[in-house]
This record gives sequence, structure tokens and C-alpha cells, in this order.
Amino acid sequence: MHGTVECGEEQCMEKSKALHDFLEKIHGRMIISCQAVPGEPLYVEEQSVMYLMARAAARAGAPAIRTSSIRDVVAIKKETGLPVIGLVKVQYEGYESYITPTMKEVDDLVAAGSDVVALDCTMRKRGDGRSINEFLAEIREKYPDIILMADISTYEEGMNAWKCGVDILGTTMSGYTPYSPGLEGPDYELMRRLSQDAGIPVIGEGRIHDPAQAVEALRTGVWAIVVGGAITRPLEIALRFMDAIDAASPV
Repeated sequence: MHGTVECGEEQCMEKSKALHDFLEKIHGRMIISCQAVPGEPLYVEEQSVMYLMARAAARAGAPAIRTSSIRDVVAIKKETGLPVIGLVKVQYEGYESYITPTMKEVDDLVAAGSDVVALDCTMRKRGDGRSINEFLAEIREKYPDIILMADISTYEEGMNAWKCGVDILGTTMSGYTPYSPGLEGPDYELMRRLSQDAGIPVIGEGRIHDPAQAVEALRTGVWAIVVGGAITRPLEIALRFMDAIDAASPV
């Protein structure tokens, strides 16, 4: 049981169908992450504009969208009708994690209609003094029927999250914790190991910069992949070109 909370028979059936339908939609395909946070060029205080990126992603054939903030979850679901992996990025004092770190963000994402709730499941310090295992147990007790995606940075964190009852693993945080490998590209080895050993689907995510890397990521055995910055963050894309040109220019 791994410490998970049982849902009622009807709830379990509904969740099982929702999870099955979502996994069928994304299998072998690319989810596009459409996110903008304060300080980024596409973040507009007055209103969401990321639904336009999601519109383009939908036209390209994306089976689902990953996005941050409640307003973008609502706007993108309305615009595209696609399943949305929702998260909220917020930095609280005492928390090293910032992706859906507390129950407030979980509550808000559920209320907004997120099809999947993504959260940081690394082993880093939490301001409330609890472990990620305790937080996951609390979520499962309150929401036994929601689909949870664990963003992890290492094999050990992925296996731990699986045993805590999450539904999907994402390699999102590899390279973004001080103890995970700082690779320039995707962490193919992590994708491969978790796909082989975890008993739930793995989504490959993190530093997939071009189509060749996307194809290679899918070849590791992951269920699906997420690509974000290489498609929906124009500043990041422009800087990648600029840096390459500067590096190639004579001194």
C-alpha cells in the first residue's frame, strides 16, 4: 500500500478512467509547457497571454499542456480544451522547493480544474518541517482521486515518490538541485532507469533543446516527454542563438 489512502469505489473508478484517458492521449508524444513567471518577457501582470502559446501548441498537435499559475490553467483549458498539467511556482521562506510547495497551491489547482497536479517531490528542505512523504500523505488523504505528477531530480527521489502513491514521475528537476547532475542536455540515464524500475509512467522533461534530443528522450522508454523553453520561451531561445554566435566569433 506504500502508505497511500484508499479512495471510495466510485472515486477509484473515476480516477482510474481519468488517468487511463490522460495516459492514452500522451503516450509516445510531446506535451508542451507554456509558462511565464514574473520577470519573464511574456509575463503580463494584467492578464494571461500564455493561452496564445497554448493555441499554437494545440495547432501543432500537442496532446496536453503543462502550465504554471491558476490563471493560465483556467485560460489554457478554455482556449484549447486539452488536458492541463497544472502547477504553481511560489517561493516561501524556508522552502527550497517552489513548485506547488503547500496545500494552498494544491487546493487552488484542484479548484481551477487541473487535470493533473504537479509538485516538487525532491528531498529538499520544507519550511513546514515535514518531509515530502508526509506532504504527499496529506494530499492523498484530502484528495484521493486527483492525478499527481511528481517532479524529481534523482532516481532515489523518483522511486520514493512512486512508493508514496503518485501517479506519474517527471524528471523535471534533474540538474536543478545541488545533488543532481548538472548536464547541459537531458538526463537520459535518469529517464531510462526510472522507466525500467518504477511501476508508473515516467515523463521525460528538462533541457530538451531540439527535435533530435526529443526523439532520443522518447527512446529511453519514457511514456511521454515535456518540452518547454525550446518552444515557448523566446528570450531563452534568442539567447541560445546569441551565445552560439558569440562563441563562434573570433576574439
